[in-house]
Amino acid sequence: MKKILVHFEKCTGCKSCELACAVEHSVSKNLMQAIFEPRPPRHRIYVEAVGSKPVPVHCHHCEEAPCEKACISGAIRTEMQRGAVVLLGQKCIGCWSCVMVCPVGVIGRQHNGHSVAFKCDRCPDRDTPACVAGCPTHALEFVEVESFTRQRRQSAAVSATGGELCAT
Repeated sequence: MKKILVHFEKCTGCKSCELACAVEHSVSKNLMQAIFEPRPPRHRIYVEAVGSKPVPVHCHHCEEAPCEKACISGAIRTEMQRGAVVLLGQKCIGCWSCVMVCPVGVIGRQHNGHSVAFKCDRCPDRDTPACVAGCPTHALEFVEVESFTRQRRQSAAVSATGGELCAT
């Protein structure tokens, strides 16, 4: 199962991920046209500053999603095949239970006739989420967790020894 994972040390805080996400969730899917849409598109990833260090914060699509458990209208559900926790805006009643329990604070609010929640849907019409594709430094990666952790272990081993990895 693929996840969006972050190489924090590569993030420059450019917010290209936010822009790519907003454009992907616009009606036109075009930056120049999206700016003039009646309802401006909203991004679902947030680059927060911790001191002088930028940190991309996004939905983790939790396996035991607190937002799904808290949703009284059934608007939030897990798509098992993709491992994505998605929010169906047309079912949302705007009670904000999901907002209160989200451990990373990435569920937003938008007005669609009435206020509804919105969150990352991991771009179901794309092979790679827009935020990942839009990151110029490759700080975001859409990868299997095992592959990501293997890369981290290998990098740590190289750093610790000052050497190079041998092909296995």
